[in-house]
Amino acid sequence: MSRLAALFEQLKKNQRRALVPYVVAGDPNPGITVNLMHALVESGADIIELGVPFSDPMAEGPTIQLAHERALKHHTSLTDALKMVTEFRQKDSATPVVLMGYANPVERMGYAVFADAAQKAGVDGLLTVDMPPEEADDLNKELKRVAIDNVFLLAPTTTDERIRKIAALASGYLYCVSLKGVTGAGNLDLAAVEAQVNRIKAITNLPLTVGFGIKDAESAKAIGRYTEGVVVGSALVQRIADNGGDAAAATILMRELRAALDSLK
Repeated sequence: MSRLAALFEQLKKNQRRALVPYVVAGDPNPGITVNLMHALVESGADIIELGVPFSDPMAEGPTIQLAHERALKHHTSLTDALKMVTEFRQKDSATPVVLMGYANPVERMGYAVFADAAQKAGVDGLLTVDMPPEEADDLNKELKRVAIDNVFLLAPTTTDERIRKIAALASGYLYCVSLKGVTGAGNLDLAAVEAQVNRIKAITNLPLTVGFGIKDAESAKAIGRYTEGVVVGSALVQRIADNGGDAAAATILMRELRAALDSLK
């Protein structure tokens, strides 16, 4: 059983929701990323989504786009992100780490080479934002070979037929995008998100996390009522940027989110 599957099974037994922070590798500089990852776990994170810097992060809003730019100023690459996971694993062998990024860096490395390197580093999952299921077979084959989960995004506009196709390829969990647009955009329509989650749950038993729009304890608690986990990205990345990479500001937000989710028991 993968670390992700084991985690969601344990959370279900304990009636707890997964708290999934997203940070960009190398933002604001590569030297702080591993310590930040540990700080996030210590303040309540269940899974770390580690963003791989990319020059054209099309799904991201301004906050995370700037984080990618800051990381790229230090030439932070996919190889560097893998090295960060390797270092993280020296002290933490339990917390699942999912790389979240775009297809180009993985394709340039080569699917088989990437899969071997990711497995060696201790990566548990890969979420490739711009990889449609129709083009995912070759990558999925290599990830399965090394027991790395392939996590997919589901948008509010995703049809039932397409959800079935994606769920057949996916493992670990599915990432449900809460709104139309880029990360950090708009306000949550809770009724619409609930309807979307219920529609997905009628098709697949994979755990669902919800992201895009989780900004504070209130929104995390509202979403956590009907999903297995919540993802916080832009709000966390902004706090890190505002404080020069100091983990303290990030951990304050994390503890607030953790307390909100745990109050749902």
